[in-house]
Amino acid sequence: MILKKIGIAVTLLLAMGASNLFAQSIAEIKANRDMYLWGEGMGETLKSADQAALAEISSQISVDVISGTESTSEEDTKGFSQTFKDVIKTYTNSTLKNTERIILQNEPDAKVFRYIKRDELFKIFESRKNKIVEFARSGESAQKGLQIADALRYYYWAQTLLRSHPDANNIKMTDANGNDVLLIVWLPKQMNDIFSNLTFNVSKIEDNESYLNYILNIRYKSQPVSNMDYTYWGGQDWSNVFSAKDGLGVVELPKSQLGADIRLKIEYVFEGEANIDLELRDVMQKVPQVLYKSCYTTFSSKELPEEKAKVPTAEPILAVSDAENTVSTNTSTTLQNVSPEVVPTNPSSLGNIQQLTDIKNLELTMTKVRQSIMQKKYAQAESCFTPEGYAIYQKLLEYGNAKIVRNNTLNYYAFGDFVICRTLPMSFSFKSNSRTFIEDIIFYFNKENKICNLTFGLGNDAVNDIASHNTWTEANRMLIMSFLENYKTAYALKRLDYIGSIFSDDALIITGYMAKANNNPENSYLNNSIIKYNRQTKSEYMKKLKYSFDSNEFINIRFANNTIRRSGKGNEIYGIQIRQDYFSTNYGDMGYLFLLVDLSDQAKPLIHVRTWQPEKNPDGSIIGISDF
Repeated sequence: MILKKIGIAVTLLLAMGASNLFAQSIAEIKANRDMYLWGEGMGETLKSADQAALAEISSQISVDVISGTESTSEEDTKGFSQTFKDVIKTYTNSTLKNTERIILQNEPDAKVFRYIKRDELFKIFESRKNKIVEFARSGESAQKGLQIADALRYYYWAQTLLRSHPDANNIKMTDANGNDVLLIVWLPKQMNDIFSNLTFNVSKIEDNESYLNYILNIRYKSQPVSNMDYTYWGGQDWSNVFSAKDGLGVVELPKSQLGADIRLKIEYVFEGEANIDLELRDVMQKVPQVLYKSCYTTFSSKELPEEKAKVPTAEPILAVSDAENTVSTNTSTTLQNVSPEVVPTNPSSLGNIQQLTDIKNLELTMTKVRQSIMQKKYAQAESCFTPEGYAIYQKLLEYGNAKIVRNNTLNYYAFGDFVICRTLPMSFSFKSNSRTFIEDIIFYFNKENKICNLTFGLGNDAVNDIASHNTWTEANRMLIMSFLENYKTAYALKRLDYIGSIFSDDALIITGYMAKANNNPENSYLNNSIIKYNRQTKSEYMKKLKYSFDSNEFINIRFANNTIRRSGKGNEIYGIQIRQDYFSTNYGDMGYLFLLVDLSDQAKPLIHVRTWQPEKNPDGSIIGISDF
């Protein structure tokens, strides 16, 4: 009993001593304003008290750094001018959580004390500066690759973060030409350059019963854009976001607007995608949006491109009759003032890979398939498919509200025991996300001329890059394209069975994610966020994938900037590095994918390694075949 009382007494004395030590420390911190910034917060919960303490620190930082300076932009002085008293609050929820914390009183009436050394502020601002520069460089790279959606997204995100930085007027970077540029001037200049060099015209108008389908030719500096997001004015409201691909866009308008000008708004904010970065999300929520008036464009719905080439007669244009709801085949549309479709060069062509010429029966099959899609009488084409092919066809049509975008010339290629038909552009829209994607659909024919498989196609840049590997045989190049297209389609159509079959049982699966650095005196702010890697077994990965599939209406994957290396061991093992943009109903991310895949058996590809990282390594590299 005596020992117990002694123990209690010692505990009380230690607690009192600790309290006195904390009190002494806090008193010293409060007294030394030249060295520390601090804040106290109270609330019912520790979280609310903590937020109040951080808010007090952020208000002190704003007083510290404002110094009568305001951040302004040439684009819109009124909208862009922003005092740091407002934008400095964006440091509260993310960066400032790494401040030291002392809990003075626990819940239910919590009290928290937070403090930070003034000389640590530089490291906090430096971390944000690095992210600004990285976004700007990513935008520059995307602009060069005609990836307009990506370029505008990264430029605007860089500009938004720049507006929250106390040294916004002085941050520079070295551009691709080796010039030192001032970002506060350079970023809006790059965005306005994109807007001013985009051209739009209507290459074709199709009558789809209740509305008109305007096929757009979208170019940047006379080159088809790889991607671009936009909305259009429908007479009463703006449309869903449409994602153009390889220079192809679409506008759907009621027949009553035939002949009226088309008004587009080019997307550049990408607020939904910003949720992948908590720091960026905080800034986007607190910093007013910059309005770029040049993102709006208006053009004639009758305007025709300069080059005019007739669609070959082997490729009929399908027009649906309103009166009889039947499909007729004609070489012109039923509308006046509509030109033949422009096909100066076929975007579905694989360059120097040889096309098949004896395609009469294949063309008849594809005409029947297209008619069934346009009439939405899908079962009429069931005889064109194998049972497995028809099941995939149904999954594809259920992916979203499916529509044929353009009745273009199709190309056919031999691929082992199959014939591949490239490509039928289709659009897919989703109610829950107010978004429409354009995808090129690829059809696989077996020896009996039945369609046994369908996939989403790669973008033209990725296709052309693979097709240009002249040191590889045509079969090898087709094999790589086929694998990547089947891979991205399996995720979009949620084909767990197929995905499970292409991962080896002992596959190395690593997922990188952003995590806050450990809060320690030596590394409190040097690396505000770091990349951690989580290794998963195949069963763990498949379980998480099933949950993701079940919780999302749709998943869409875009590939860009691929680098492919073949193993030097004389077999068909390839290392594929590729940038992946991942979109889903409630989540999106951008990162770098590496796949080590054995393609020795064309029918049974086998992935041995899959890694994903959200950012490149510090030296600009990503995980690749040399790491294994």
